[in-house]
Amino acid sequence: MHVAGYALLGATVLSPFALSAQDRSQSRSMVSSTRGVVASESVLASQVGASILERGGNAIDAAVAMNAMMGLVAPMNDGIGGDLFAIVYEAKSGKLFGLNASGWAPKGLTVEHLRSKGRTSMPGRGIDAATVPGAVNGWGKLLTRFGRKSFAEVLQPAIAYAFAGFPIGEVVSVYWKDSEAVLREDSATARVFLPNGRLPVAGELFRNPELGWSYQQIAARGVPAFYTGAIAARLLASSARHGGTMRAADLSEFDSEWVDPISTTYRGWTVYELPPNGQGIAALEMLNIMETFPLASMGHNSIDALHHMIEAKKLAYADMERFNGDPRFVTIPVDAMRSKSYAATRARLVNAARATCDVSAGSGQITDNGTTYISAVDAEGNMISLIQSNYSTVGFGAGLNVAGAGFVWHNRGAGFSFDPASANRLEGRKRPLHTIIPAFMEKGDTRIAFGIMGGWNQAQAHAQFVSNIVDFGMNIQGALDAPRFTKETFPGCDVNFESRIPEATLKALAAKGHQIVMRGDYSSTRMGAGQAVLRNFTTRMNAGASDPRKDGAAVSELLQPVYSPAVRAKRKR
Repeated sequence: MHVAGYALLGATVLSPFALSAQDRSQSRSMVSSTRGVVASESVLASQVGASILERGGNAIDAAVAMNAMMGLVAPMNDGIGGDLFAIVYEAKSGKLFGLNASGWAPKGLTVEHLRSKGRTSMPGRGIDAATVPGAVNGWGKLLTRFGRKSFAEVLQPAIAYAFAGFPIGEVVSVYWKDSEAVLREDSATARVFLPNGRLPVAGELFRNPELGWSYQQIAARGVPAFYTGAIAARLLASSARHGGTMRAADLSEFDSEWVDPISTTYRGWTVYELPPNGQGIAALEMLNIMETFPLASMGHNSIDALHHMIEAKKLAYADMERFNGDPRFVTIPVDAMRSKSYAATRARLVNAARATCDVSAGSGQITDNGTTYISAVDAEGNMISLIQSNYSTVGFGAGLNVAGAGFVWHNRGAGFSFDPASANRLEGRKRPLHTIIPAFMEKGDTRIAFGIMGGWNQAQAHAQFVSNIVDFGMNIQGALDAPRFTKETFPGCDVNFESRIPEATLKALAAKGHQIVMRGDYSSTRMGAGQAVLRNFTTRMNAGASDPRKDGAAVSELLQPVYSPAVRAKRKR
């Protein structure tokens, strides 16, 4: 079954579906080009990425430049106080490379230390929820191995906008408003993010010269500026001011790592995620379970298709919660969790007539929407799938600005557990179970770099995106647009639906035992938002798509004019 108005996957995956434009069901067209295409959740950031391509940079350079811009224009979601993961496709070798730039807990941040402060569980905010920020180290790894531009070149646009200012986006302004009470709790935070003591509003010019200073330090001195230099000094002063455990060695000894992506197949496509400590393994297991059901014949977002996908989510997430953590500390059965035989066993637990509410023995109810996802493809076919996060949107991560540096600490440590039996138990120098995951998929000569942010929504949203393309023939824009469900909790039968799903379908699901939670037509807070770029290596065409749930856009690099010697001479005169 194909949904009217979406593009069919043909030989190029770019051919429009032969229906009247008046009957379209997707929000906008894909952006197609023979040149590079970038996608982010800010039009301004996407324009910066395209400009880097136009200046001779590649997809990796563009992604770092866009990430720096996103840390400026959406400071509650992401920034250099957070972590980063990426998948890079190198066109010349045809190989995929994974990067885990997630930071570890300070050596002194232990369960015993927090119990001595009266804690019985991980704090959700504040300095004791902060771990070492990995993003800048990740930027350095990406630029050194794959980039063509220097830190100074890719950070120049963000530095300029930090001092000159930019208009605040509509969606971002709502997140800002939701965080107002938290921002007022700390004077250094309020000074930067509540200028003149008040909440900035959509369309208002906002400047962050403190962040501009931080970017200037990195532009001039590279990664060391953040982990051993002037920024590190301000990080340590901030930690000390708030009673934190961060020490110089926690920063200076941290390093991100290259990892091999893990994969599974889904009806002829190969889908890649990164290995733990992220939740990508849950997306692969969920897809394997879904593959055992004839979703295409059930119909897109039909009663049966939604029921089986929701049940697959519960099973995959139960395993992820039980086994996942930092592989440097615990043994994780990755191969077993992504095997087809194991998925077949798990799929037999799905009751086609009734929702199961007791799949998980635990709980994973920390919400997280403080993330940005960026994708880019250049004219040569290099591609990057990059995700970066402060963890919690509401409250700007840990809710603490690094005084004089213009960015907030993330609160990724909130994901740790006190449970001694948990693979994710807090330990010094351990990385927490992470929600943020980039993804990649391929079949034949087609490659797609994609991701959808939004806490525990991410793995299940990835699976829905893949199904939209593979089972229902949508193009990448339609696959992002389509109504989604998300189950934020691990146990129970509660599940969120966007209101574009028909009422009759929701009533039938309720009759099966699903506890329906209604959201808006395009719910970025619950369903997250994504970006995608596509490359067809036969036609050498690129395409990009941006989720309407955010302020962003896919933007193409402009074709640079080529003039004859006579024309060039005339222009010089």
